[in-house]
Amino acid sequence: MTKVGIVLSGGGIRGIAHLGVLKAFSNAGIKFSHITGTSAGSIAGALFAAGVDPEEALNIFLKIRLLKFIRPAVGSLGLMNLENTVNLFKEYFPDDKIESLKIPLTIAATNFSEGKIVYFNKGPLIKTIQASSCIPGIFKPIMIDSQMYVDGGVLNNFPIEPLLNNCDFIIGSSCNHLRAVDKITGITSLMSRAGVMSINNDMEQKAAFCNVLIEPKGMGEINTFDTKKAETIYWLAYEETLKAIKNNELLKTLISENGKKID
Repeated sequence: MTKVGIVLSGGGIRGIAHLGVLKAFSNAGIKFSHITGTSAGSIAGALFAAGVDPEEALNIFLKIRLLKFIRPAVGSLGLMNLENTVNLFKEYFPDDKIESLKIPLTIAATNFSEGKIVYFNKGPLIKTIQASSCIPGIFKPIMIDSQMYVDGGVLNNFPIEPLLNNCDFIIGSSCNHLRAVDKITGITSLMSRAGVMSINNDMEQKAAFCNVLIEPKGMGEINTFDTKKAETIYWLAYEETLKAIKNNELLKTLISENGKKID
């Protein structure tokens, strides 16, 4: 049996794209033996690894609006505090252990105290997700074993490394593609584009290790916190994955190995 791994990038609200990707592949009969993710990718990956259907995960988000669980962190090292999200996540991760998930999951987070990337594949799930999603300057750092942790995307926004020696076939899901532009209007757009370019700096090298890369065009132009576009993001990614399933010969072969017929 082919061991299939998938890596899910960070990207704020754009990470909902991973749910659309996972839904399309699930419908096609692809089963994953390992998932890695950072930031938003760690949330999508954890929900999927816990057995939550991707479309259900989208509906959960649309109903509860994650941001309402995030409280101000006045006088702290961030504007907001992610720790209150534990009450939300406990419903879906009652065991709160990475190793208790139905599919092996590796979460990338940045150890801010020591300035290095750390890959978690066991231990507390919720706190690790919070750490991996903790954008510095926006959210207060998460403490794990007396060390400060922040967003994994600071050092590795596409954590493919844990899959390289463990999987026969690697699928990448990236939600940060930028189109070429000839002008920028406004400082916010300028800073946002610069941020996405920074986290994309090694994507070309990383993509070379993927058998298939799903990367919806122009997704990186969507603001990190633009929750109104959540459903649009999901369906754009779903349709992009369906196109890949229909047109990519490697995926056709993989799916046929699982006994599925491609229409």
